[in-house]
Amino acid sequence: MGALAADRAGADPSHRGVGRLREADRGVGGGVSGGAARVERVSAYTVSVAGARVGRADFVDPPHGGERIIFHTEVDPQFRGRGLARLLVREALADSIRARLVVVPVCPLFARHLKEHGDEFVADGGRFRRPTPADLALVGREVADRRGRPVV
Repeated sequence: MGALAADRAGADPSHRGVGRLREADRGVGGGVSGGAARVERVSAYTVSVAGARVGRADFVDPPHGGERIIFHTEVDPQFRGRGLARLLVREALADSIRARLVVVPVCPLFARHLKEHGDEFVADGGRFRRPTPADLALVGREVADRRGRPVV
């Protein structure tokens, strides 16, 4: 049985240690953990197996607050098909509900999940909206800035 542990390091202290999620018999294996690492405005939910980070869901919180733009998700090829991306989606959405943030799914995985399960997410207290060109521009600027490229 694997577990995903979330720790919103560097974020609002009320969100630290938000708990553990259990994923039974998904072929994940033991020693699975995860969390959110805060680095400036670009952050990531991560998932690790045996202490090695093997997946991430990148997001940016816009400066006006109240929203979380999730723009990229990936799991290392050797760990795909084990439910790790599903764990990242589930924890990111649950964390957004706890923080009362509107999710803006730029990432195709999150957009597809919310298209299929958006009613359930809303019923659980979540909110989401479609991305706008301004959201895409913000992500582009933040990612370029993080990589040290000139921001246009």
